[in-house]
Parts: sequence; structure tokens; C-alpha cells
Amino acid sequence: MTFCRSRNDGRRCTRPLRHAGLHRHRTIMWADAGADPAHCSGSGEPGEPAALLADGFPDGRALCPVCLRFIPLDDAGRLIGHDTADEGETDAEARRRGEWFNAHGW
Repeated sequence: MTFCRSRNDGRRCTRPLRHAGLHRHRTIMWADAGADPAHCSGSGEPGEPAALLADGFPDGRALCPVCLRFIPLDDAGRLIGHDTADEGETDAEARRRGEWFNAHGW
């Protein structure tokens, strides 16, 4: 299942993607108007390539400590500008990210 991308105070909505009604994380609910901005505050922060899985994932990208996505680095070693979620993220990318966390932890 692909989850909704909305966040509120860093909490990610646990409802399915494109759900109707309010966003929810445990007992906290919010409307789109109360959601965090889409632009991740981790953009531009220093980073370093994350440890690799046997097949090379995450391909030289760094783990953003704010949104927990793998983000490319610019020439200065900083996370490129990005949003907290990627609407185009595939289920395969989400699965690989989960496998990376299982292998390397938080």
C-alpha cells in the first residue's frame, strides 16, 4: 500500500494515497490547511552517501534526516532541494528503502 504524503509537525499521514477526508496519524488529525509545507527543511543540509546494499541501492544518495528519503547530493555535498514526499515514488523504491532500514537501521 502506498500511503498519503501529507505531514503535520513531522508526523506522516497513515491513510492510503489519495484518500478522502482528514489526514490521520494515530489520534492526531489535520486538514490540508494544517499540513506542513511540501518543501523539506532538510534541503541544502550537508550529507554523505548512505551505506550501500549488495545491489548498490541507494546509488550514492544520502539519507535526509528530516523526511527519511534518499536524496542526491550537489557538488558541495549538500542535499539538493526536495519535497518531503515524491508523488512519483514507486512501490519498488519504497520497498528498497524499507530493506535499507532493515539492514542499516535508523
